[in-house]
Amino acid sequence: MKKLLLATAIAALSVSAAQAAPTVYGKVFVTTDYVNAEIDGQNMDNNNRINEDNGSLQVNSNISRLGFRGSEAITANTDVIYQLEYGIKVDDSGSDNIGFKSRDTYLGLKNKDFGEFRFGRNYTVIDYINNVSVNEGYWDNLGSSTLNNNDSFANILTPTVGNRINNSIVWKAPKYNDLPLALALMYGADEDFISESDRDAGYGASLMFDPGTGITAGIAYEQDMSVSGDIIRGSASVDLGKYIAAPVKLGVLYQEADYAGTTTATEDGLVVSAEMGLSNFARPASVYIQYDKTDNISGLENNDSNQVVVGGKYAFKNNMIAHAYAGLNSAELNNGRFGSRDEDGNVNEIDLRGDIDVLAIGGGLEYLF
Repeated sequence: MKKLLLATAIAALSVSAAQAAPTVYGKVFVTTDYVNAEIDGQNMDNNNRINEDNGSLQVNSNISRLGFRGSEAITANTDVIYQLEYGIKVDDSGSDNIGFKSRDTYLGLKNKDFGEFRFGRNYTVIDYINNVSVNEGYWDNLGSSTLNNNDSFANILTPTVGNRINNSIVWKAPKYNDLPLALALMYGADEDFISESDRDAGYGASLMFDPGTGITAGIAYEQDMSVSGDIIRGSASVDLGKYIAAPVKLGVLYQEADYAGTTTATEDGLVVSAEMGLSNFARPASVYIQYDKTDNISGLENNDSNQVVVGGKYAFKNNMIAHAYAGLNSAELNNGRFGSRDEDGNVNEIDLRGDIDVLAIGGGLEYLF
């Protein structure tokens, strides 16, 4: 009897330890890309002409990451949850010699009646409704995350994206009567010791409708989070394969970003995408096309861009995916100023007028673990 009780106790402790152990996960995604950037413009500081046409062969790490996450029950209805996730540049350590940079890192609680709370560094909730972007590798420049502040032209010339917010709280609402709605609220604290009237805390909200029928729709808003101003975003998608004999997924996303009077106009961004599954391969494969249009880039009037990317994916295994793509971003800068954005959403203005064309062709391998 004592042996049976001892065996039961050991088994219970083993289960408890297994539940508390974190899950290690990550992604390594490396591509080889030929990138050509052509600039035909005028430096407005000294009126000198700029006429450059430069190309390079690059090895790029594309949002590679390493993470640890897990949960452990503290009551019958409540779990402690945690995640430590870090971006890794596989090809180098970054221009600032940064080998790791925190992505979504938080400690929180999850309760079946009150929902989920995350405290730490969290991605803005406007990204919770982005299931439209299908670009991969070099052209994954809507919602991309770099390890330094030096954005490439391709990142600068697309719609403003959400960022990860330090000192933030996210609340994800529990499901109510099985309604197909996902509600998330967010607060970004301003921890400076200043008067309350000067405090620059931010907030955001997102609502996603997904009944599981192949049709989704979402709306999101944030104030003083990714930019000093506000962003409103809407998205919708449909999986035609649920209704007709066509394995095609379509998506559209539209957003407006207002830089709170620091710039001259509201930035308008549009993303339209289509991805089609291919049935004549032994393993899952697909091709896709995505069009991005940005008016008043970074809130600077008459600075516009158009981007078109085509590509394909082939899964050797579920966690080993080959990628190939080609894309072109063409921008017309008529304002006389050009705004580059750093990873905190700040606009750094450059006096430039003219045209910029970025061409990139590449491919590589993505490994998930």
